[in-house]
Amino acid sequence: MSVRLYIGNLSFDATGDDLREIFANCGVVEEAIIVTRPGGGRPRGFGFVTMEDSEGADEAIRQLDGQQFAGRKLTVNVAKDREPKAQD
Repeated sequence: MSVRLYIGNLSFDATGDDLREIFANCGVVEEAIIVTRPGGGRPRGFGFVTMEDSEGADEAIRQLDGQQFAGRKLTVNVAKDREPKAQD
């Protein structure tokens, strides 16, 4: 079963391909995305990587959390499910 990881404190120059390359050393990467401002604007400094299985995800967290990438210390952990927005 695939595991979605949150990747925080990313350089604004990082790309999805950068994430895919870094995380591929830990296991099979199904998806790697950088979150941008609405309308395809500037990156927001975080992204998500979906690993094929929990072993790859655990290895990525172990190897990459706190590691330097493009001059910034990465935050890597299992992504939380998004809370639904409250209706007024």
